[in-house]
Amino acid sequence: MNPTKPQRRGRRVAMTPAEVGAFLTAERTCRVATVSAAGRPHVAPLWFAWDGGSLWLYSIVDSQRWTDLMRRPEVAVVVDAGTEYGQLRGVEITGTAGVVGDVPRTERPDAELTEPEQLFAEKYFGGAGFVADGRHAWLRITPEKITSWDFRKL
Repeated sequence: MNPTKPQRRGRRVAMTPAEVGAFLTAERTCRVATVSAAGRPHVAPLWFAWDGGSLWLYSIVDSQRWTDLMRRPEVAVVVDAGTEYGQLRGVEITGTAGVVGDVPRTERPDAELTEPEQLFAEKYFGGAGFVADGRHAWLRITPEKITSWDFRKL
């Protein structure tokens, strides 16, 4: 993890890079924020994979999120956990989304997708292997800034 803009505020509760990696590997749902053509925000939950440097989203290509990102690839993603104030923790990633592979994803081998598809299958399907469904495609989020918080450190 090497975002170009370091976290300035909240350093006391910031996660270390190792903690960010472990958190993103373990958590299952992110919230993806995009901007519509009319300038309206759109936020939707989504499953994801983290490879240590990029966040990978497996998105339905016939979705508002996909439409927004094809027009304007800037994105914000939040992954968070905890219910009580002292348990709250999370990671916000801002960056740019880029399409990787077939749209929609086919079963055609793609070396660039081997790792994210393996991580995704392990996380959500118990390692049973990744199977493309013909409705989704991959977006790689290249982080420009990663902000984290872990209120358990207070």
